[in-house]
Amino acid sequence: MSVRPGAAGRTRTCPHCRATILESAAVCPACRHHLRFDPASKARKTGKPATGEVALGIEGSFSHPAVGEPWEYSVVVVIRDGTGQEVDRKVVGVGSLSPGDQRFVSLSVEVFKPIGSRGPS
Repeated sequence: MSVRPGAAGRTRTCPHCRATILESAAVCPACRHHLRFDPASKARKTGKPATGEVALGIEGSFSHPAVGEPWEYSVVVVIRDGTGQEVDRKVVGVGSLSPGDQRFVSLSVEVFKPIGSRGPS
């Protein structure tokens, strides 16, 4: 697949899970279904990008003390541009914690050139 000039960043809907994904994606990052053959897609699916790099990786956890009333939580991801303007905001998960419960959260941002793109590296 070649990427048309100016097409970088264009999106489409995954036919499996209906998530908004990059038009150049060979594997949906949400449901991990293959969308077309791409040798690099196996590497992306396993979290080891063959043609890109992990620009940001964050892992952490939160927990409820062993006593008290249950808590509720929302995991929110906000993307801002270079001027601080909000580009996108998504609630990616919600739930509750009973006393003694713990949750782990991982966030990664992978960057790569679209397949077939031309231009400076």
